[in-house]
Amino acid sequence: MAVPDLIKFGTSTWTYEGWQGLIYTKAYPKGRFKQDCLAEYARYEYQGQPLFRTVGLDQTFYRPPTAAQLAHYAQQLPPGFDVCSKVWEEITIPQFASHPRYGTKAGQPNPRYLDAKLFIEQVLAPYREAFNTHTGPFVFEFQRWGINPDEFLPRLDAFLGHLPKDHAYATEVRNAALLGPDYQAILKAHGVAHAYNHWTAMPPLTEQHRRMAQTFTAPFALFRLMTPLGTKHEDAVKAAEPYRKIVEPLPQMRADTLSLVRQAVAEGRRAYVLVNNRAEGCAPLTIQALVDQHTGKD
Repeated sequence: MAVPDLIKFGTSTWTYEGWQGLIYTKAYPKGRFKQDCLAEYARYEYQGQPLFRTVGLDQTFYRPPTAAQLAHYAQQLPPGFDVCSKVWEEITIPQFASHPRYGTKAGQPNPRYLDAKLFIEQVLAPYREAFNTHTGPFVFEFQRWGINPDEFLPRLDAFLGHLPKDHAYATEVRNAALLGPDYQAILKAHGVAHAYNHWTAMPPLTEQHRRMAQTFTAPFALFRLMTPLGTKHEDAVKAAEPYRKIVEPLPQMRADTLSLVRQAVAEGRRAYVLVNNRAEGCAPLTIQALVDQHTGKD
């Protein structure tokens, strides 16, 4: 039994050289691997069909991509392959952390927080210019700290109301207190998805769904499997490196993911599942296990 076209599995990014010999077999010129291996990634097959039908563009959290970068990626992708892009943090963080990479902005309030005009002009514009046929959902990631629900939800409502309606959007909140009827109603009103995230301090995926009234709020559903629950980012990295084998299976994460994916597909929704190496140790092998379990070959 093949995986339905509505289900799109992919990894958080494609740029791990440690997957050479596992996913990648071609030799790449020095310094060109990350730029040129996307074509091989998108055509990798498992059980006679492409394993990856989507991928995360995570690096766009730190700066918007250029039209030239997106055009180069587009040349490597087959028809129907969607890319899920994280949105530039200048739009999603209320205050810059006290970190050297922020320079003089470190520790300061962010004046461009939830600025729809900035998103349209600096994030969306290059996609419209060079990536229209491969643009999947944009993911707005909101951190755990510094977000008060009473202040955040009205601002999120206004922000989403100013976004162009011809693209797909998902909001990833990492503060479980935001999950509930008010958040759910705002997303539903704008046709925006909640990004179900299997992450350190969030409740299990099915509990997130329960708090969302067990309904999806957009024409698609999106899942990000990032770290074991209760495990800090740095500890997950140490456990998972060098990302070539399953370190510890997470059977409940797998079961919850497939249960929610099946509900989404039964309702005629696309389901994007993005897997990070830090979840179980090797994202491609986690996806293969999900495929086996979904098709009854496990």
